[in-house]
Amino acid sequence: MKPLVFNKSYFLIFILLLITELYIGFFVHDTIIRPYIGDLLVVILIYTFLRIFITVNYFKAAFYTFIFACFVEMAQYYNVISLLGLQGHKAARIIIGTSFSWIDISAYFGGFLIIIIVEKIRQ
Repeated sequence: MKPLVFNKSYFLIFILLLITELYIGFFVHDTIIRPYIGDLLVVILIYTFLRIFITVNYFKAAFYTFIFACFVEMAQYYNVISLLGLQGHKAARIIIGTSFSWIDISAYFGGFLIIIIVEKIRQ
């Protein structure tokens, strides 16, 4: 197993994406940016968080991040917010989400593709 590292570049990208996602989640209430761009960016956000600490093959990290996002989407299908008793917590509803959508999975896949393209260019 590779030792944990701290990657400043991924950290800065993560912070910028986190601020962007929080802004979108709390203040943007439109029909394009919040539902689609926010979902696309969240995959990149999670990926950059992983890459802050872990040096792994970028494709594997991106793929597992996409799979994780799909699991979260499936949790929405089963209404995990209500099962956990978090329906009254706005932050939990924003972070986990409340409704399943195949379009969301498509947005996650778009985030996955962006990661692959950007990382391929970087190499």
